[in-house]
Amino acid sequence: MKKLAMITGASKGLGKALSLYFAKEGYNLAICSRTEETIQEVKKEAVELGADVLALGADMSTAKDVERFVALTEEYYGKIDVLINNASILGPSPMPFLLDYPEHDFEEVLRVNTIGPFLVTRRVLPIMLQKQTGSIINITSEAGATGYAGWGAYGISKFALEGLTETWADEVRESGVRVNMVDPGEMDTEMHRLAVPDCDYELARPEDITAVFGFLASDASSHITGQRFEAQEFQLEGSGN
Repeated sequence: MKKLAMITGASKGLGKALSLYFAKEGYNLAICSRTEETIQEVKKEAVELGADVLALGADMSTAKDVERFVALTEEYYGKIDVLINNASILGPSPMPFLLDYPEHDFEEVLRVNTIGPFLVTRRVLPIMLQKQTGSIINITSEAGATGYAGWGAYGISKFALEGLTETWADEVRESGVRVNMVDPGEMDTEMHRLAVPDCDYELARPEDITAVFGFLASDASSHITGQRFEAQEFQLEGSGN
């Protein structure tokens, strides 16, 4: 029986790359994004790669949409083997210093980037705990490990997500469910172009840094939890370079 990977924010960038990667690896998919049209385009590509796909336009920072997405996934597939909390937003671009950060934008970034993964994980965990197996992977950032001027709410939201990851991991330790986080590094994505519009150096492609996600989804990582991985370093180690 095929495993099921649930991926949020899957319509573009890393989320899309991961959806197609797991489709190629023989997984079925439950994917979502806030844009219905683009997530259906990703579904079409994943189906062509052999996956059965549930794709929804849904906002994972709202409890109502989280419930609808997870409940439908559970009804269709009866399980969730892998959850990747990828959905996130940058906030205003160019990013203002905290002194000038609009309160509404600050709240929205934390709601999407931190509260969203909390809501999704809280809903998915009982499904995994019942089966005593599962892998949850949260997408963090270098800006979530070191405070950088100008990275504002985005960096702060990732700091919070790292703490959330470690807390979940400790709470479900010895349950068969593991919770880890991955820093994908700088990538050639729309978000990076908004964050660093004057970037003049080569960037990794999202589709080229998927190896660590495959590892964390596999049984080979069943003993690993509460850890932080850097995707691009993992890719280089795997290639023998």
